[in-house]
Amino acid sequence: MRNQFSSLKSLKPGTKVLFACVPADGHFNPLTGLARYLANRGCDVRWYTSVHYAPKLRALGIPHYPLHAAFDIAASQNPEELFPERAQHRSQLKKLVFDLIHVFTLRAPEYYDDLKAIRTDFEFEALVCDITFGAIPFVTDKMGIPCFAMGIIPLTETSRDLPPAGLGLTPSASFLGRRRQDVMRFVADNFLFAKPNKVLRHLLARHGISAPGSNIFDIMTRKATLVFQSGTPGFEYRRSDMGRNIRFVGALLPHRSESVRTPWFDERLNRFEKVVLVTQGTVEKDIEKLLAPVLAAFQNSEYLVVATTGGSGTHALRDRFPAANLIIEDFIPFGDVMPYADVYVSNGGYGGVMLGLEHALPMVVAGVHEGKNEINARIGYFGLGINLKTETPNPVQIRKAVETVLADSSYAAKARELSEEFARYPTLALCESHMAEIIGAATPVTV
Repeated sequence: MRNQFSSLKSLKPGTKVLFACVPADGHFNPLTGLARYLANRGCDVRWYTSVHYAPKLRALGIPHYPLHAAFDIAASQNPEELFPERAQHRSQLKKLVFDLIHVFTLRAPEYYDDLKAIRTDFEFEALVCDITFGAIPFVTDKMGIPCFAMGIIPLTETSRDLPPAGLGLTPSASFLGRRRQDVMRFVADNFLFAKPNKVLRHLLARHGISAPGSNIFDIMTRKATLVFQSGTPGFEYRRSDMGRNIRFVGALLPHRSESVRTPWFDERLNRFEKVVLVTQGTVEKDIEKLLAPVLAAFQNSEYLVVATTGGSGTHALRDRFPAANLIIEDFIPFGDVMPYADVYVSNGGYGGVMLGLEHALPMVVAGVHEGKNEINARIGYFGLGINLKTETPNPVQIRKAVETVLADSSYAAKARELSEEFARYPTLALCESHMAEIIGAATPVTV
């Protein structure tokens, strides 16, 4: 049904667009596809973020404005090196609360100061940023500039139909279940997340900015001019009260280079009947959480396991797991290996999940921290795979889950159905069209 997007608007050539993001891979990478696309379409695209991303921006051909007033959280991949007091908090919920305040909220006025300075040099007409970029209310309310927030995590806006965001809970439609959700939302807003809610509201009030919604998650969503939500309605819980500024746009994915290269291939891909692809992304460095248990579960078995380590412990894993049915590499382009895979095992990073769904792969997921509980809850809820609901699965759990997913064709069928829904969304052209509706369009284009 691609005809629902048959007539799309385009931005005027030369439109000045500034990209910005919280300086972290999961916030930067998903925006690169749209940034390069808009640059190719004739927009003047520049990017404000950490110097850590300067080499990637040079490779993309996008001018870079570094952080000046803002504290650079990309200076270390270990947040407790930057915020030693974070280590005092033992529970993941308390760490999340700490991060909402120190990593996201308190950076907002610093970002705003930098953005004001940038605008004296580059009079950007729109800001495109990730949904967690704390300066969103400052840009829309204080600068009067349209802000297009990229939903690089599942929707967090409060809904009367759902439990509170951030806890990885799935919705209930029963009367008692809905009443329980009402209570849980009250508890989350007034107790669990009360401190970051209070800090953000006080910070915005000092700058004369209103704070709509019941919590910190609502404020960013509702202050954005539009939210471009990565994914489709089929990968989101039903909401009868979804915000009018939210637009599903399909999978927001990193820029894919069109340079000619030799695709990755290993002849073992054709020798094994079943292929298991496993990754724990580039941020998670502890190979004992997922990589080692998966390799232990399938070494010397009838399955071929392809493991990408992101550069963490590759040689150690090869020494420890030398079996011929295990392929262990720092990095493999997912577009090269996913067409051969039968099941995808990951900790639930949103970008990897989007790629897995694009390739119609059923999944086994094991991740709780950094918002992965929300992503993985949806995978289980929609029957796209099995959510192990832990950061540290053991080999027996993993093997049982993988074999269940492979034996039950309903998982693959659900993944295929959602993949087909994803394919109906012309993601980048759709984002441009939504932007053009706000800041001015050129001649309509047909997709």
